Amino acid sequence: MKKTIVIYGSSTGTCQAIANTIASKLGTEAIDVAKLEPAHLQEAENLLLGTSTWGAGELQDDWYDGIAKLREADLNGKTVALFGCGDAEVYGDTFCGGMAELYNAVKNNGVKIIGQVSTEGYSFNDSEAVIGGQFIGLVLDDINESHLTEQRIEAWTTQLKPML
Repeated sequence: MKKTIVIYGSSTGTCQAIANTIASKLGTEAIDVAKLEPAHLQEAENLLLGTSTWGAGELQDDWYDGIAKLREADLNGKTVALFGCGDAEVYGDTFCGGMAELYNAVKNNGVKIIGQVSTEGYSFNDSEAVIGGQFIGLVLDDINESHLTEQRIEAWTTQLKPML
């Protein structure tokens, strides 16, 4: 596997725990976006970017500076996968929408985006993280469906490994 890093933004610790689990399964490190340095982005060939979603589909706060760093970096030729967590029961109309902001920040920077996930098996009304009938990455509702989190992470990381 090429140099891969998991970059996450977490306010309550949920997205951090998910990022650490993903990093562990891939044998790599997880970095808090608040501690992200340009060197991290230069050295890695694969970036896994994760955020929790707040309010009406907004990014986790630390990602606003993180997105600026992504836009300043040369991401051309890198592989990117996205993951997000949210609450589909209370915020079913903006479920994991923060992930769409990460997608929009990198999609035109010469990256290859991998790791799309079927919407089957998820209960939500709407999400900006759905494009072409699929989630743009792994979405997790660790509040209402914590019993599925480990299984979904395992399936997703298994899907990603050959592409990293």
